[in-house]
Amino acid sequence: MKEKLKKLFVKYEEIIRYLIVGALTTVISLAVYYPLIWYVFDAEKEVQHAAANTLSWIAAVAFAYFANRIFVFKSKEKNIAKEAAKFVSSRIGSFLIETAIILIFVNALGFTFSIDLFGKSFMVMKIIAQVVVIILNYVFGKLLVFKKKDEQKEDV
Repeated sequence: MKEKLKKLFVKYEEIIRYLIVGALTTVISLAVYYPLIWYVFDAEKEVQHAAANTLSWIAAVAFAYFANRIFVFKSKEKNIAKEAAKFVSSRIGSFLIETAIILIFVNALGFTFSIDLFGKSFMVMKIIAQVVVIILNYVFGKLLVFKKKDEQKEDV
């Protein structure tokens, strides 16, 4: 059983590491977003939802770049600025998708269902949007940002 688990881990190591980093990135995003919505911004105003989402995104992307570079994809890229620019660009795409999900489903369609924990309301649509973003970001990271040198040569 132990050997079987080890083989599975080796086979799916990158995805497992990505899920760990993705979960931590999501925790950071939510840990910034919810206090902003609860204490700083007016949750009834869609522009303020977008502002809270933007600030939570910035915090999450800063963490995610370094965690993905070091822990998940183990990048050896010397040009960190170029790599970081590609990373941020790909995350802008997924950020726009996340923001659209929140604006469409919460503000336009009124899907404001939430769960109450610890006396605070947690908007479920934000969590659903985060799941979509985690999947998109893995694909973008794997295919666009942290491509290995031998994978890049195959594309040429």
